[in-house]
Amino acid sequence: MRPGDLFVAVRGGVAYLEHARANGATATLVPDDDFAALAAIGRAVRERIAVPVVAITGSVGKTSTKDILTALLRPRANVVAAEDGFNNEIGLPLTLCRVEADTDVVVTEMGMRGAGQIRALAEIARPHVGVITSITPVHLEALGTIENVAKAKAELLHFVEVAVLPENAPVLEPFVPAGLAVRRFGAHDVEMRDGHAVVNGVEFSFGARHQAENAAAALATLEALGYPAPDEPVEVEFSRWRSQERELPGGGLLINDAWNANPVAMRAALEYLQERADGRRTVAILGDMAELGPDARRYHEEIGRAAGTVAIVIGVGELARGYDPDAWAPTAAEAVAVAREIVRPGDAVLVKGSRSVGLEVVAEALGE
Repeated sequence: MRPGDLFVAVRGGVAYLEHARANGATATLVPDDDFAALAAIGRAVRERIAVPVVAITGSVGKTSTKDILTALLRPRANVVAAEDGFNNEIGLPLTLCRVEADTDVVVTEMGMRGAGQIRALAEIARPHVGVITSITPVHLEALGTIENVAKAKAELLHFVEVAVLPENAPVLEPFVPAGLAVRRFGAHDVEMRDGHAVVNGVEFSFGARHQAENAAAALATLEALGYPAPDEPVEVEFSRWRSQERELPGGGLLINDAWNANPVAMRAALEYLQERADGRRTVAILGDMAELGPDARRYHEEIGRAAGTVAIVIGVGELARGYDPDAWAPTAAEAVAVAREIVRPGDAVLVKGSRSVGLEVVAEALGE
């Protein structure tokens, strides 16, 4: 807390009321409904925002696209961007509340668990530009079909002036409102140069080829906001537990991508592991992929086959048995000991699973 702050007690925060007041809180709020209170605050702040607001959603890549867009904007604008994966009923209002008088652009992120949730977030943010990064088989447990996923994501498009959409997402097209201004993106030209990705003529600091579509989405959004593509290399800092790399003993490499997982992202991460291995033994520590509905077992088996070129696969979680792993642990905490026993100096290691698995503890343990 700092003097002048409003302290809102959500999810047990009431225990810290006195501490907040002692540290200068101007006011404290204990809401009857956490989400409704934060939504009301977010709407009140949004009424005072005159600068462009961007909203990014999609099945995969929304946080990375947000990070890349922020990196593109920062040299030329004062940007307020969602922190990490702040994309729900708490995170969105918190992002809006960080806007100051000198802010030029606001970049928000919107996640969902079911139908109607993107609409509720869009009603708060009322964005000018809406970005949908992709439509893939996620949230099927709640929504049933990929068409329903597309429909739920497209709720955003009823609130925006300009939509930034992938060139190849036919399942999304029936839900694009007639007459809406649409800009399309695609990674038409991708080159790897000295460990950097050059996407559509712009050089980025990352070397992950699977980030190319996210970079293309960010470049299209930059253009929609009226900013030219940069001539200089772009330094991108990804949010925690997303494509983060660090050295391991003996010349090893750890790729910490533990924030979340789905079939598309998992395949891309496995391909990247092979690219980065450069002769090192590969170890993939793969957790469950959540919210895949009745076909969950099949999706896990498909990823198991895709991981066939990996030297050692460690599965974490009940569904991860479908990978047919070389070793298995029921929880992330128990996987720490398994990983420490298997991983050798000089290995290239990928850690990836759905948020519910919490595999960051394994990555952190290996990096100690």
